[in-house]
Amino acid sequence: MFSYVDHLECTKCGSVHPQSRPTRTCPDCGKVLFARYDLPRLRREVDRSVFDSRASGMWRFSELLPVRDPDNVVSLGEGGTPLMKADELGKALGLKSLYIKDESLNPTLSFKARGVSAAVSVAKELGLDKYTMPSAGNAAGALAAYAARGGMEAHVFMPRDAPFANRAESSAMGARLELVDGTIADAGRVSKVVAQEKGLFDLSTLQEPYRAEGKKTMGLELAMQLGWRMPGAIVYPTGGGTGIIGMWKGFYELLELGWVEGKPPRFIAVQAEGCQPVVKAFHEGADHCEPWPNPHTVGDGLRVPGPFADYIILKAIRDTGGTALAVSDEDMVSAMTEIAKAEGVFACPEGAATLVGLKRLVREGLVDPDESIVLLNTGSAYKYLDLLKDRV
Repeated sequence: MFSYVDHLECTKCGSVHPQSRPTRTCPDCGKVLFARYDLPRLRREVDRSVFDSRASGMWRFSELLPVRDPDNVVSLGEGGTPLMKADELGKALGLKSLYIKDESLNPTLSFKARGVSAAVSVAKELGLDKYTMPSAGNAAGALAAYAARGGMEAHVFMPRDAPFANRAESSAMGARLELVDGTIADAGRVSKVVAQEKGLFDLSTLQEPYRAEGKKTMGLELAMQLGWRMPGAIVYPTGGGTGIIGMWKGFYELLELGWVEGKPPRFIAVQAEGCQPVVKAFHEGADHCEPWPNPHTVGDGLRVPGPFADYIILKAIRDTGGTALAVSDEDMVSAMTEIAKAEGVFACPEGAATLVGLKRLVREGLVDPDESIVLLNTGSAYKYLDLLKDRV
């Protein structure tokens, strides 16, 4: 059997809905839906050792992904990214087990490939072939690529000041690109109107159940790469928060299956000083984020003024004993070259922000020097070369 997906469940009201028809958010309360699996049956029928013999990549975990028929998978080889020991950075920070999970080696050079592959594959299985999405950059490029791969129609809406690389990528892949004045929130409003007018399926972040399932595979891979043990902490650049939510969900699925040792890692959310709604809500003890006024940062993926799934992001951080902090754009860009020189990883500014955040955690004594810590680099600096032009 390819997938053990069973149903959809609302993360807020707990209502259950069938997975066999197109559904975006909870029909009862409008909140985020999670794909749920028949884990007791999966535990009886499958041993985790099966993954060892499969080809590297996200779809090796097909039992825990929501596509029932493998013929519906739309793939460009996403997943299977390396987990590298960051010895030089670790030595400088006094950390024995520091790692970088390098998502820049995905198709379209970012972790967005995972979520979009899952979402487009399920949409195909449900008979949908026209999609729309607002994006700060990398998600638009990913949707354009996977729609092209699957022979589908993609509409993407991006802030007018989104990076040129992402705009060029989306257009070259055949997506219908529209630039919008303002932020991703403004792009989202326009996208929704067009979706209704043209009958498009909206793949906005966490406003459909499946992009989080693709991002979940980062956590499944981490556990497998660490010998089926949990890392101690994951430092994660947080915009819409799909990665935190997906990995958090995936770790609990692994625990229920009995496939992993330890407890879920602490999630450390890193945001930009110019857009830090999660940081503010976390430290104020709030369950929801207030929209951040005048959001600005060179890390375009961090410029999300009000994440739709704020209540789940905050729960994941708190339930794992994590924290949230903000870093400056200047430090973010400096860390891009620091990581490159020390480890040979050409990290995007969002990924580099994790190193800045980690340094602060070390200074404040908030990490154990002996625990395993993972920095999540979400994309490639090749899409942000303009940030480095004064450093060459």
